[in-house]
Amino acid sequence: MKVAVIGGGAAGFFAAIHAKENHPEARVTIFEKSKKLLSKVKVSGGGRCNVTNGTTSISDLSKAYPRGEKQLKKAFRIFNTQHTMDWFEQRNVPLMIQEDNCVFPVSQDSQSIIDCFLRESRKSGIQIKTGHGVASIVPKDGRLQLHFLKNIAPPTLFDKVIVATGGSPKRKGLLWLEELEHKISEPVPSLFTFNMPSEHVRELMGIVVEPAMASIQGTNLKASGPLLITHWGMSGPAILKLSAFGARILSETDYQFKVQVSWVNTHNSEKVRTDISQISQQQAKKILANFRPYLLPERLWHFLLEKIDLPKDKRWGEIGKKGINKIVNILTHDIYQVNGKTTFKEEFVTCGGVSLDSIDMKTMQSKVCPNLYFTGEVMDIDGITGGYNFQAAWTTAFIAGKLD
Repeated sequence: MKVAVIGGGAAGFFAAIHAKENHPEARVTIFEKSKKLLSKVKVSGGGRCNVTNGTTSISDLSKAYPRGEKQLKKAFRIFNTQHTMDWFEQRNVPLMIQEDNCVFPVSQDSQSIIDCFLRESRKSGIQIKTGHGVASIVPKDGRLQLHFLKNIAPPTLFDKVIVATGGSPKRKGLLWLEELEHKISEPVPSLFTFNMPSEHVRELMGIVVEPAMASIQGTNLKASGPLLITHWGMSGPAILKLSAFGARILSETDYQFKVQVSWVNTHNSEKVRTDISQISQQQAKKILANFRPYLLPERLWHFLLEKIDLPKDKRWGEIGKKGINKIVNILTHDIYQVNGKTTFKEEFVTCGGVSLDSIDMKTMQSKVCPNLYFTGEVMDIDGITGGYNFQAAWTTAFIAGKLD
């Protein structure tokens, strides 16, 4: 049996290794378009490679995927985060779980993961061909013929083909799969930070508020977690989560929208009003600048006071009902205008790809083209930041590698 894996990234290598393990007699070849293998693995997690997430609850794990939650829930019963951790550790790549549940190699170096894949591929006798981009797939008598870009190699027949080409930023990058009658979900960016060129909050860059809550005005979208103020706007897990779940909606606004921030992680104004009223009575003699509610960062608290025109040298006991209302409102419903987005680090993630309607998720086989399988971000599956996108790659690659 001849097996082709298109794409030399995380999902491609994992699928190839498992295809060879499940079918030792098969001749497995990885075709990578560029000259570099596993380039996304190399830069992910700031060069440390966030291989998975420490969450072991399948229900919690699947909630981290704005696209694919339901389908992955079943797939995670076959191969989940614990399986991933065991797999690497059994191959001499010790892992560590951070406080935020992100899982990294103990070496803190993505090269450990790359070396592991190259070692396993060599051991299994998997062939690797770089500089071999695939232009099209032509079904022929129950087999699949690959046609290569720039005719770098003659058209070649394979019994099984696994597509692991990763996310495509433009629909045209998926045309070769659309031509085989797969449904395509329009690709749009996911996991991005918010640009706020007209907002003075950018002067507070470097401040992290944990946890905060962010929501998109006019929608039901909201997310909690650490929020980071940057020199271009806002980032951090709360914003990235919001960008992932709102990927399609925010694309439709052309990234012009208002974000509402609760610096105290709640929209329950009454609860906050009770707290602030108490402070104004108990700390009546203290000046506003010197007593920060909820231990907010000092620079942020001073910025918010300025924004609502409350003098910093005023005493807590002098602010009255009007002052209390202003503070409650700014703490729970602070509003900023977003104009544009920035890709988060080098971690380019797309929402969209080959529609899950075109894939049998029990086997990852195409419903319209027999013997063709999919894995990783080429499918309309994406997760929030925290090792979830790699986990989706490992899970779908493990299943695709069965070649059922």
